[in-house]
Amino acid sequence: MSRGTKIVATIGPASTDLNVLIRMIRAGVDVVRLNFSHGKAQDHIDRANLVRQAAAECGREVAIMADMQGPKIRVGKFDGGKVELAKGDKFILDAKWGENGELGNQERVGLDYKNLPNDLRGGDLLLLNDGLIVLSVDRIAGHEIYTTVKIGGELSNNKGINRQGGGLTAPALTAKDMEDIKTAMSFQADYLAISFPKSATDMEMARQLANIAGEPYGHKPQMIAKIERAEAIPALQEILNASDGIMVARGDLAVEVGNAAVPALQKRMIRMARESNKFAITATQMMESMIFNAVPTRAEVSDVANAVLDGTDAVMTSAETASGRYPVETVEMMAAVCVEAEQSEYNKLDADFLNVRFTRIDQSIAYGALFTAHHLRVKAIVALTESGSTPLWMSRHNIDTPIFALTPSVTTQRKVTLYRNVRAHYLLQQGSSAEVLKQAEDLLVENGIAKKGDMIVVTWGEPMGQVGGTNALKIVKVGEFS
Repeated sequence: MSRGTKIVATIGPASTDLNVLIRMIRAGVDVVRLNFSHGKAQDHIDRANLVRQAAAECGREVAIMADMQGPKIRVGKFDGGKVELAKGDKFILDAKWGENGELGNQERVGLDYKNLPNDLRGGDLLLLNDGLIVLSVDRIAGHEIYTTVKIGGELSNNKGINRQGGGLTAPALTAKDMEDIKTAMSFQADYLAISFPKSATDMEMARQLANIAGEPYGHKPQMIAKIERAEAIPALQEILNASDGIMVARGDLAVEVGNAAVPALQKRMIRMARESNKFAITATQMMESMIFNAVPTRAEVSDVANAVLDGTDAVMTSAETASGRYPVETVEMMAAVCVEAEQSEYNKLDADFLNVRFTRIDQSIAYGALFTAHHLRVKAIVALTESGSTPLWMSRHNIDTPIFALTPSVTTQRKVTLYRNVRAHYLLQQGSSAEVLKQAEDLLVENGIAKKGDMIVVTWGEPMGQVGGTNALKIVKVGEFS
């Protein structure tokens, strides 16, 4: 396996085509993101079916992430679609404007979040359109927010609003999100990304809703917390504990905490995720210029590479593959950058590896496999797994030995697609342990992963087929079961 870092690609008008999607998957896409901020329920169902079809054509499993819109706080619509605000202009955000069909104008515009006046006070700074426009709040009068333009520019329909420093009370889960969760579970989305969570409670509620919606299908998704609110930073550990992974969602986060704070926060979040046995995705503007250009900027290449060096499990595209001109080329370039960054790493087990404490037998076997593989320089680590927990633990530590999760569960195949340095293959695992080990060895040889005489480390559970039962480790020389 030449690339350990995974690629999450958003699909949209530029990539909702079977042939384009097949080319993207072959170029390196591991997870496809469906952005529920756009489109109707049937659009997402159709795209999910298309992803499954394209993955089958490519002969491998590709996971689907359903990304909820969340409480995006936006201005209303304008007469003419936009206005031009200049520094020093007075401008009113009016929570009641538009209730009778009024459109925004040069003096005021409506809001889709009616409680915004209650969340603000004089002196607050509002950042619109991802921070490109800045308004200073002069005073609040009932449903009206009187502001002065500090940084002007073009303000068009439905642009987002953030308060500098955070503090808006909008709940993480909206009524739309609750319906969208039902839609996502109808096609068994593998991951559910929750926007703007502020606490563990937000994630616990989302998980409960998803599990209930998925129950008729026997499906429980992996839960991803998108860290994009200032309030989420002090609550990061509790949010991690309530989630399966996090997304470093740098767009809204940068608007709330400031651009300069984001790089250090990115490193901290990725480190905390790894230490908590969770996965991390780094997102937003990673290859932004490739929306229009066939090659990225050098700064973008460095951005992707640095995320890899930080230890992220996955890097993500947004508009680059959803609406850009070069969706396949974007994936190819991102994959190439990941490979180069990984090759530049000095791979070693983490310095604190020997200080890790654990009480579970299966977790101790996972760490034993890492230690053995590192010192014997084996060709591969093979985890015979039902739930995917063992390869997750293995993937939390730096090692240049590829990890292969062999599982009889398609759900687990898709689940581990986000784990760094892990690739999944289907293996039925029927028979005695000796028979299953022979099947695993044959699979590695058939796929060109190992050859006769290579040394591999294999973990499994006795008896075969039980969830959470990894309790055995064996060092195998390929060919000894022949």
